Amino acid sequence: MLDLIVATHNRGKMVEIEALLSDMPIKVRCLADAAPDFTVTEDGETFAENAIKKAEAVAGRFDCACLADDSGLCVDQLDGRPGVYSARFAGEDATDGDNNQKLLDMLTGTEERTARFVCVMALALPGRETVTVEGVCEGRIVDELSGDGGFGYDPLFVPAGYDETFARLGSGVKNRISHRAKALHMMKERIASLEGL
Repeated sequence: MLDLIVATHNRGKMVEIEALLSDMPIKVRCLADAAPDFTVTEDGETFAENAIKKAEAVAGRFDCACLADDSGLCVDQLDGRPGVYSARFAGEDATDGDNNQKLLDMLTGTEERTARFVCVMALALPGRETVTVEGVCEGRIVDELSGDGGFGYDPLFVPAGYDETFARLGSGVKNRISHRAKALHMMKERIASLEGL
């Protein structure tokens, strides 16, 4: 069985990852439980740089496999912002509500609301090369909050092919079509193909 630390303190993200890995022989631990005070500064310019940095730092510190992701919302009208700054779009201590409100304010009066969620996952294993995958979920931003499920920008994001936000669609749909779900399905294939695990 693979002992895997997921490099996150985000409980919502952890629930999604645990559900998607539940059919594999993996013991999943959350960094928030394994080392609540251990943090890695996300100062990369891309999702991949941040994901790799987190995965390798945690794998090195605990000498075990680490799965890390960096993800965010990229809005076309805002030239790809908030992007890697999605979690702190409205400031370092911003809440989901603060970030959502800033996004709504910046899009006031515009009809161009196409956007995508992007997730890059990195798997670091001691003595092996770090593996990365990328998942993308296309969609659009609505003009007001809708739904109380999920986290982050879920109440504002309607995935392509749907009429409701992620916050209304529920975890069953989100765990099939989201950027994180797509990345994790690809990562599961990579994990299954690794020799010696």
